[in-house]
Amino acid sequence: MSKTVISAKNIKKAFNDLQVLKGVDLIIDESEIISIVGASGAGKTTLLQILGTLDKPDYNSETELIINGKSIKELNDKALARFRNKHIGFIFQFHQLLPEFTALENVCIPAFINNTPKAEAEKQAKELLDYLGLNERISHKPNSMSGGEQQRVAVARALINQPNIIFADEPSGNLDSESAEQLHQLFFKLRDKFKQTFVIVTHNQELANMADRKLTMVDGKIIN
Repeated sequence: MSKTVISAKNIKKAFNDLQVLKGVDLIIDESEIISIVGASGAGKTTLLQILGTLDKPDYNSETELIINGKSIKELNDKALARFRNKHIGFIFQFHQLLPEFTALENVCIPAFINNTPKAEAEKQAKELLDYLGLNERISHKPNSMSGGEQQRVAVARALINQPNIIFADEPSGNLDSESAEQLHQLFFKLRDKFKQTFVIVTHNQELANMADRKLTMVDGKIIN
């Protein structure tokens, strides 16, 4: 029987008078790849940020967000930051690599935050970069890498703490079609190898259709 890793009930979010999320219910199982599609402004990124604990829903008595069996609203900010660092990885459209650091250093940052010893963090980072075909780029800084290479470094950074959930927001939106295709295939290889759950917001219909489930958002709600 599949293990549930995310259980969300009645997730609502308003910014001033604008109601962005209007009561989202969602259950996601271990090792699932979920895509979330919809027009701009439908609430996809807001939902992703709440599921990823980067933002908080507007809690009411019916609102619930449980990740890995943990009720998120019961965690204070410090405990939440520790939980996020350990269990959750993020991949963004614009890779968000730090330009002054090498590929290896960028990948190690979440591990250092997790108090992983330097030698161990660097060993894990090198193994990930090698797995992602970047062993020749370990000492390169972002400005000397292609867009696809930079995004793969960002994937390695998301994986370094062995999180069981990866959230990706338009991960291939800034890539050419060949690099995008390689990235999409990589998500499925990673899922098969590491059993991770992926939640991907995308406008790329090809990627969306490859997912185990494609969820469509309209006007702050999931309609399928």
